[in-house]
Amino acid sequence: MNNVHEESIKKFLSLMENVDEKMKGTFQNMHHGYPTETLVRFLKARDCDVQKAYKMLTDCLQWRIQNEIDNILSKPIIPADLYRAVRDSQLVGLSGYSKEGLPVLAIGVGLSTYNKASVNYYVQSHIQMNEYRDCVVLPAATEKYGRHISTCLKVLDMTGLKLSALHQIKLLTTISTIDDLNYPEKTETYYIVNAPYIFSACWKAVKPLLQERTTRKIQVLQGCGRDELLKVMDYSSLPHFCRKEGSGSSRNRSNGAVDNCFSLDHTYHQQLYDYVKKQAKLIETGRPIKQGSVHVDFPEPDPEDAKIAKTIESEFQRLAGQNGICNSLNSLKVNGD
Repeated sequence: MNNVHEESIKKFLSLMENVDEKMKGTFQNMHHGYPTETLVRFLKARDCDVQKAYKMLTDCLQWRIQNEIDNILSKPIIPADLYRAVRDSQLVGLSGYSKEGLPVLAIGVGLSTYNKASVNYYVQSHIQMNEYRDCVVLPAATEKYGRHISTCLKVLDMTGLKLSALHQIKLLTTISTIDDLNYPEKTETYYIVNAPYIFSACWKAVKPLLQERTTRKIQVLQGCGRDELLKVMDYSSLPHFCRKEGSGSSRNRSNGAVDNCFSLDHTYHQQLYDYVKKQAKLIETGRPIKQGSVHVDFPEPDPEDAKIAKTIESEFQRLAGQNGICNSLNSLKVNGD
């Protein structure tokens, strides 16, 4: 908050007094007792321009209201076999906490296939993990470490990244846009590990397009990044794919479900899934829990983000051309369960 002028915060607070009661209600649900800190996040995301930050936040609140995001943690993905399929193809998990108490989120970028369910289920799952982080994980970390913790670290494993990932760019852009517009400034640092040549080529093309405040957050580490990551977290909090050279995020290379934070059998995912099912029972009270995905409006990406996605597509196509590979950009179905 030190870098955000107090006068900007006062103006922002004054503007927020004029929003309607529905917006005030959902704002209360999303700030979890830290309204000023939440305003600061949106100010940072819009380079301290109060009017732009206000529009960003009110657009976010409207998106939450229209899509009932406040209730999304009461809508489990069922049956359990379907949720397991989502977890097996959307590799995300909580591996532990940094030495400063920040949650460490692990993401298997290269080996996530997103091919076991419709896009709507993957978007629903992603938003639920965001909401669970903000409603449960961060408040618990705040209480445990005795200071307000509102951000996390992300370790992105590029093991297995292939040109076929071009099929996933539309979905990944949707997820990234949802985060950028509705959950800004929630990640302290992105650590990239196990990066193959294809990532290096894309990174070289994309990096000049990113804002400086974004590039400052991204660290591309050598190999699995173990030694560098041990400077900020204990060994027990290292994602399984960082524990030894060449370990990767493949489920076959982990030390079982206990260590593999991507697995539905991992404590984090068990607790998250149990939490969502309990919330559903509280709301449904005696009625069977509804099946089917939650359909969320996909926001249009910021022009700069769209340009970055297009650059990645172009770089993938260039590399594919070099290898004599033809990829279809229309293979991912957005609508339908």
